[in-house]
Amino acid sequence: MFDMSERSESAGVPGSGLVKGLAVTLKTMTKRSTTQQYPDVAPELPPRSRGVIALLEENCTVCMLCARECPDWCIYIDSHKEEVAVPGAARPRQRNVLDRFDIDFSLCMYCGICIEVCPFDALYWSPEFEYAEYDIKDLLHDKDHLGEWMVTVPPPPAHDRNGEPAKEETAAARKATIPAAPAARPNTPGVRPERAPAARPTASGGTSGPAAPSDGKPAAQAGGAEAGDDEGTPA
Repeated sequence: MFDMSERSESAGVPGSGLVKGLAVTLKTMTKRSTTQQYPDVAPELPPRSRGVIALLEENCTVCMLCARECPDWCIYIDSHKEEVAVPGAARPRQRNVLDRFDIDFSLCMYCGICIEVCPFDALYWSPEFEYAEYDIKDLLHDKDHLGEWMVTVPPPPAHDRNGEPAKEETAAARKATIPAAPAARPNTPGVRPERAPAARPTASGGTSGPAAPSDGKPAAQAGGAEAGDDEGTPA
């Protein structure tokens, strides 16, 4: 059975709990208040705050990785293909053109997976969080609305000197050390390159190429004329 003496010892002096609570109150009353007067004073947010997702449309290649990896299925993308004529190519190439890129922030749980899997840096975190709406349908931001958040994206932090270099810097340094290959001669389509004339066997067993006469006569006629001149010349 429960002993009443143990209960009285655990309870202590009557009113001690009230005194302890008032002591905490008096202690905090003597300190300066740290309350931020929002919205009159903007809060100081950490540099990596997850406020809203911004879209850089020029970098988007419609690879659909963000929409596939989104656990909430709150990203909607539509596109079409266009042919682009490339000078010197045998046929025109095709590229994807972004028609629709919407994010439903009423479903988004701000996990950041879409930003991490984007291979072309088309999505960024913005610390802006003041985009509440009276209608939940207005939380569906289209590509134009998402593009407006790009001006609020903070610049990336400076790289740590003691850390590993970025992949882009390593690739650029490796590319700079590789010597440039000599430029190939352009080949005109439909024109075959000229070939050197084949060597002809001589009486002595050697080979000799035909001499190109300056007056347009064949090599045999030019050689015969020279021989006739030598025979007609008196010694």
